[in-house]
Amino acid sequence: QVQLVESGGGLVQPGGSLRLSCAASGSRFSIDTMGWYRQAPGKEREWVATIPGPGTTRYMDSLKGRFIISRDNAKKTVYLQMNSLKPEDTAVYYCYARVPLAIVTTGRVDFWGQGTQVTVSS
Repeated sequence: QVQLVESGGGLVQPGGSLRLSCAASGSRFSIDTMGWYRQAPGKEREWVATIPGPGTTRYMDSLKGRFIISRDNAKKTVYLQMNSLKPEDTAVYYCYARVPLAIVTTGRVDFWGQGTQVTVSS
């Protein structure tokens, strides 16, 4: 089993910052990619950023360098530093983890957290 728990969401004013955290637990197998997705009201879930491992990061183009993803493998935790937040960033942010070998025991490789609400408003 792989469980992901997000934290760090909340209400922030435009231009402010938040740091999201996601801790993984319950996985006997190594985690491949970790990342973040988000879903705004009335919209589909969209990819935000992923980090396959130390040193490699990928971001949605529209973020324009405002977000920074990082990862601590020892803690099995992924972070998302969100700076210069805009109202359009308002969404539920979901943690993601890819665990390839989990297919053997769970029948799946993609795992998701429950989500944490980020609201950017004045």
